[in-house]
Amino acid sequence: MSIVDRVKNILMTPKTEWPTIAGEATTTQALYTGYIMILAAIGPVTLLLRSDIIGAITAYIIALAAPFIMALIVDALAPTFGGEKNFMQSLKLTAYSYTAVWLAAILTLLGALGGLLGLLAAAYSLYTFYLGVPVMKKCPQEKAVAYTLVVVAIVVVCSFVVAALLGSMLMSPIIGGWQR
Repeated sequence: MSIVDRVKNILMTPKTEWPTIAGEATTTQALYTGYIMILAAIGPVTLLLRSDIIGAITAYIIALAAPFIMALIVDALAPTFGGEKNFMQSLKLTAYSYTAVWLAAILTLLGALGGLLGLLAAAYSLYTFYLGVPVMKKCPQEKAVAYTLVVVAIVVVCSFVVAALLGSMLMSPIIGGWQR
């Protein structure tokens, strides 16, 4: 399936796309080179358009790492919610769930309006994740909401930790320079 068809299907018909995705054999490398690396580049490219090279590189590294780390979390939590551990299914779930957010990154060029539209895209990504949990992780439907919320809570906490660490690393040379 082409990347354009996959994007269209995951955005327009996620309920019917998840069973198709679940049945597909792939590898981490194939998923990264054929989907993640391409879509995750949208946000960093918009940063480059605003001449923020360091921010673009950092954003791309985070965008590449996020689905993998999230997949580790999703896979570790699967038995807790009656699902089955299968890292590849977890990675497909997280990667394809990020689709709306990755595409919406181009909207940051619109300023505040783009930010608001980005929040809507994030909400839709959570919805597609929720729809995919029972199919990809074989979690009972009645546990899908709790599974999704726990994953989101952990990812939000991890995001704040990463942001704090990056902020302190990027600011320390500046602050150190002021002290001299």
